[in-house]
Amino acid sequence: MRLTKFTHACVRVEDGASTLVIDPGVFSEPESLAGADAVLVTHAHPDHLDVDKLSAAVRADPELRIFTHADVVGELDVAATAVAPGDSFEAAGFRVRAAGGRHAEVYEGFPDCANLGFIVDTPSGALYHPGDALHPPGTPVDTLLLPAAAPWLKLAEALDFARAVAPRRIHPVHDAYLSELGWGIVDSWFDEESRAEYHRIPIGDFVEL
Repeated sequence: MRLTKFTHACVRVEDGASTLVIDPGVFSEPESLAGADAVLVTHAHPDHLDVDKLSAAVRADPELRIFTHADVVGELDVAATAVAPGDSFEAAGFRVRAAGGRHAEVYEGFPDCANLGFIVDTPSGALYHPGDALHPPGTPVDTLLLPAAAPWLKLAEALDFARAVAPRRIHPVHDAYLSELGWGIVDSWFDEESRAEYHRIPIGDFVEL
């Protein structure tokens, strides 16, 4: 199974002929959606959802399936399937469960919007993309896509979350806010303190799981 990292929060999960994309936002490259069978969108913020890019992908392939929270479905101009926390469904041949429900708070209760995490069952074990929240997956996870930097996040909170989830491996996401200098600091902390195998995937590169 192949996991490819695109800019910021977008990843592509491929197993044989099945391709699942999570959070193709405005920072992610258009090729992230090329040949995709299904897309998971954690929430409506543009760094996770590029409506125009997603619409173009559906026009190119009307069979492309989209799964997201009901609050996000209404913001799209293409068909999508609404899912809620606790729902299990199949996307691109992968079994997926939705978790969470709300976006993490930045300041004074905002933004109070929907956010789903997605647990994807893969041949290499469960993979968890939490979106913009640190909601426990509620099940053992082999691969955690750990948010690295955000207005709603402290490094200590990310480390506590990583330890609580206790995955076998960690790959950071949500990282467009970091400079190369910042990455040196974050990589060091995650590598030394997360209690998991830690590897940052360069943008456009992939790992075999």
